[in-house]
Amino acid sequence: MICGEKTALRAVEKEDLPYLMEWRNRPEYRQYFREYRELNLQNQEQWFNNCVVNDRNTVMFTIVKNDETHERLGCCGLCYINWVQRFADLSLYIGWNNAYIDKEGYAQEACGLLFDYGFQELGLHKIWTEIYEFDTPKQELYLQLGFQQDGLLRENYFHKGKWWNSRIMSLLEQDHQSKKGD
Repeated sequence: MICGEKTALRAVEKEDLPYLMEWRNRPEYRQYFREYRELNLQNQEQWFNNCVVNDRNTVMFTIVKNDETHERLGCCGLCYINWVQRFADLSLYIGWNNAYIDKEGYAQEACGLLFDYGFQELGLHKIWTEIYEFDTPKQELYLQLGFQQDGLLRENYFHKGKWWNSRIMSLLEQDHQSKKGD
């Protein structure tokens, strides 16, 4: 387990799948995900077996409270890891208390732990993400964490009868280290 003050990251376990499925199926969350379908437990188990257990290019964690309860808070990970170019796609959400991105700082601390792991343990150079332009909670969090916008994919996502742009944002290892020094 990777421990911070308030949160800890632990490997996703099969027992986590009903929680992850319930969180990911919330319409207010699903609008922010590339996976637009309602998921069933079979979908979650297939993802778990294919990506979490058998894909060396994906590292996923359950975010839990770092206390005696270890209450599940959400999920985060590094996906589509490119071991040659040393970058990965960031995945993150807080399901606890219907937060998505919480005000208590769980998402922020979980990201810090994940970034330390990605840069220091895995040797990554860059962590990037795609955020739909209406996803202001994530955009604000990632800007606070030192991400910069690399590009804009125009009218890349159709949602609620309208085309939305996608922001491509990234954090370089040196950005993370300098932000930690602030």
